Amino acid sequence: MACRITFVLFPGFQQLDLAGPMAVFEVAVLQRPGSYRWRLVASAPPQARSSAGVAWPVQGLPRQLGEGDLVMVIGGDGVDAACADARLLAWLQRAGRSGARIASICSGSLVLAAAGLLDERGATTHWSRSRQFACDFPAVQLQPDRVYVREPARRRRGATAPALPEIWTSAGMTAGIDLCLALLAHDHGEDLAREAARQLVVERRRPGGQSQFSPLLELQRPEGRFGTLLEQVRHRLHEDLSVEALAAMACMSPRHFARCFRAETGTTPAHAIERLRVDAARAALEGGEPSVQRVATGCGFGSTERMRRSFQRLLGRPPAAFRKGLSAA
Repeated sequence: MACRITFVLFPGFQQLDLAGPMAVFEVAVLQRPGSYRWRLVASAPPQARSSAGVAWPVQGLPRQLGEGDLVMVIGGDGVDAACADARLLAWLQRAGRSGARIASICSGSLVLAAAGLLDERGATTHWSRSRQFACDFPAVQLQPDRVYVREPARRRRGATAPALPEIWTSAGMTAGIDLCLALLAHDHGEDLAREAARQLVVERRRPGGQSQFSPLLELQRPEGRFGTLLEQVRHRLHEDLSVEALAAMACMSPRHFARCFRAETGTTPAHAIERLRVDAARAALEGGEPSVQRVATGCGFGSTERMRRSFQRLLGRPPAAFRKGLSAA
């Protein structure tokens, strides 16, 4: 039975966020006819104008969704207005209760968060929106370094509470292709996903997390108070960088430091240090450092196992996958 995909658009959506995922499913249908079918919808039909100025024909928001359907919210510059679209948010809440799977591309995850679908669940978004996301939706477990995040469906506490839907969120733009290839593998197996990647001339699995930007640059703000501290920390990753140690370096109390740091950077001190350590370790391994133990020690992880867990959590792959000479394989 075909999976019906409902692509949700809004004025100012990003065309690449739609075209990339659509191309993945188009290739899948060519290889396996009848596997997917789709429609474009919006809360204000009959057209949704993209940020490039091109108007796409759309249907209205459907009244019914079936179990196994996939609702995919596209991202783009118009996402802030979409987050205030009460009709769209109410429809997404009903979609979450219908048994359909929910997904978002790029900044479309902010719309899911505004609808309350991501509370207490993991998600990612475009890196440029991560600080806004963390400030506006603190109940969401934001994972800004991930290319995509899958939250399986699960039951809520209480016998009468509705189930939480399966939700997929992706990082910026081309990461939507990574998410859809993973969805394809989940639905129809790894062989079809690999064939789709081959036809699209993309990697089946990107070698790393959302590492196309520097965590240090993303955490720093030109007018912020922690730029100098972060620059110092980058050269002292092997040292004790607990909240207490960082607060002492900033001449602040630990509690006040933690609160101010999160307000400015959109993340906790512990997560920021973990990101910087992972980025430094990845660079060392890709640069040819042969000893995983030496990298773990030099970057402050303390043990290879702790470094492995951080790599899996933030990049989705173990340290060995980034060693020079193995990445290409």
